[in-house]
Amino acid sequence: MEIKIDESLKLRFFTNEDAKELFELTDRNREHLKEWLPWLDRNTKEEDSLGFIKMVTSQREKNNGLQFAICYEGQIAGVVGHHKIDWGNKNTPLGYWLGNDFGGKGIMTRACQALIDYSFNDLNLHLVSICAAVENKKSRAVIERLGLKLDGILREREWLYDHFVDHAEYSITKDEWKKLHHN
Repeated sequence: MEIKIDESLKLRFFTNEDAKELFELTDRNREHLKEWLPWLDRNTKEEDSLGFIKMVTSQREKNNGLQFAICYEGQIAGVVGHHKIDWGNKNTPLGYWLGNDFGGKGIMTRACQALIDYSFNDLNLHLVSICAAVENKKSRAVIERLGLKLDGILREREWLYDHFVDHAEYSITKDEWKKLHHN
């Protein structure tokens, strides 16, 4: 499956053949990503990226969420997807990351917008949420540009290698999204 955003940007499902490119992107951005993501020490070889791809393929097959490669000008630039879908309550938290070389181009805002559109319009979900570390100003700026509302601060929510970080939790409902984005 593919979600075309524009001529240079699309979201697509991962295939096993993406493991090398995904690992190389991860490895090149290790220090950049490690500031806010807790899993870098567990991703040390191409087989770890293949394991991620197999995990998200299984997640999709079990109807528990979709993970996409963010492809910019033919290269994998990052990842965006559902952590899981709570079908009973029709909601999902999103997560994402982007390689440092791809920052400042509006890629993540557009990728998240496309996935939120898909979550509401195609999956008929009611609420989408996104958490970011309180001090992660770039990620929070993406979330705020999308129009999600701050629900609150979750204290010491995530262990990042040697310390806990607080998370800012944001959400938006389908009706709020439609009013903002007229779709």
